[in-house]
Amino acid sequence: MARCAQCGNDYAHSFEVTIAGASYSFDSFECAIHKLAPECGHCGCKVVGHGTDKAGVTYCCDHCAQHGSA
Repeated sequence: MARCAQCGNDYAHSFEVTIAGASYSFDSFECAIHKLAPECGHCGCKVVGHGTDKAGVTYCCDHCAQHGSA
């Protein structure tokens, strides 16, 4: 069992994610998203899908990219 890096739960079916040389254990995809997914530069939501980048900033959608760069 490994302790979840996000919520601290000790879970027998945890999994490990390695990103940029750092490894984290999680008990759910939800916790992995909360810990690792980038936040939209305009509205602050977690970017789980494709998202879009504009001027080096990640946005959840084109609408936010247009408003975030104003």
